[in-house]
Amino acid sequence: SDRSRFERGVLNRVVPSSPATMEPLREELPLFKVFIAPDAGPRAAEVLASGAVTQGPLVDAFERKLAAFLDNPHVLSLNSGTSALHIALHMLKTPDAASRWPGLKPGDEVLTTALTCAATNWPILANGLRPRWVDVDAGTANVDVKDLRRKLTRRTKVIQFVHWGGTPVDLDAIERVREYAEKKFGFRPAVIEDAAHAIGAEWNGIRVGAASRGTIAIFSLQAIKHLTTGDGGLLALPTKAMYDRAKVLRWYGISRARENYDENDYRLESDVKEFGFKMHMNDLAAAVGLANLPHLETILASHRANASYYDSALRGIDGVTLLNDVPRGASSSYWMYSFHVRDKPAFITFMKSKNVATSQVHARNDTHSVCAPFRTPLPVLDEVVKTLVSVPVGWWVTRRDREYVVEAVKAFFETTPAAEVSVSSPGGAAASGSGSAAGGERAGGAFCWTGTRSKL
Repeated sequence: SDRSRFERGVLNRVVPSSPATMEPLREELPLFKVFIAPDAGPRAAEVLASGAVTQGPLVDAFERKLAAFLDNPHVLSLNSGTSALHIALHMLKTPDAASRWPGLKPGDEVLTTALTCAATNWPILANGLRPRWVDVDAGTANVDVKDLRRKLTRRTKVIQFVHWGGTPVDLDAIERVREYAEKKFGFRPAVIEDAAHAIGAEWNGIRVGAASRGTIAIFSLQAIKHLTTGDGGLLALPTKAMYDRAKVLRWYGISRARENYDENDYRLESDVKEFGFKMHMNDLAAAVGLANLPHLETILASHRANASYYDSALRGIDGVTLLNDVPRGASSSYWMYSFHVRDKPAFITFMKSKNVATSQVHARNDTHSVCAPFRTPLPVLDEVVKTLVSVPVGWWVTRRDREYVVEAVKAFFETTPAAEVSVSSPGGAAASGSGSAAGGERAGGAFCWTGTRSKL
């Protein structure tokens, strides 16, 4: 099975003996793949046979283990990461005088990225709020923090961002933006970290989602993530008060610990003080999660090893510009390995012909019709989507697989004429001219391919 090959590190794909010939792999090397532990089936079968398949003791056990992993006692499991975002925004509608939090009103702004899965931004609309798009940093594909600061207004109540591919946004810079906002407007915008790609990632040696960060973080446990429950999500909260409230909100606003009307009919709920949602996890999903969780560290190590290989092997290829190095003290979970390429459409077609799945992965959200009222110029994103791609980096990618991926990248650029491509920082001019740096270097605020050279 794929699981046993992963655990033993055994390769079964046949790679051509002469990679220069670039004959395609016999099987497609997928961009994503579902990891299911060998004992997940038996564990799920036990739940099915028990007759108790909804939220129960396995959900509690799963949450305790995740709390330890994230270093946060305030972790709730839900039916999706999208639900976690929805509940987070819903809770922030309530003012809190003690922390000088003004609450959210219809039409308030959420600064957010457009380069993400639609699941990141639809909860903003569902809660009656306005997404205000922040441009991206070409060197990370994360939000550009300088652009974020420029776009703060008195109506900016929430800063929401994605850790693209599992590499954290500069969280120190985000804190400086919050401090600036507090001095200017009298309150600190709330932060919601969409860490759907980033379970296990760290900033300054502290896990994304740790309680000590003082922010809200959500995680996805959808099928193709590092850790899956089939489908599901996590909400990691900074305080017990928020945790207690969210725990009730995820199940209609009813406390499962006090579901006894006048202590004589356990089927009737106690008084509901705030309406909630049907967004809890069930024991069937938790059983799968409990089986998969012991493998998470090994999965992360595999992703990181493959990314490290690409960092070295793709450097110096003319036509390739790598994303910036992960800062010292930080750690990426590398759910994706993204970089910039010249002639992106032809590159994706070529890689597909070699049975290597290649994609940008997420379409920009701001161009969807539903977002027409919120459109704003995003000059860097306009250029980034012309060049950004991802190649397979996960636990299923063997050493021979990743070598083949690199050979395929080299083969494409050896046979493809150069064409100028530019990416610039917000408000800045794109680099141009013949350039003097070799291809395949790190992306900075701007880069440009002209001929066979790249300028950073």
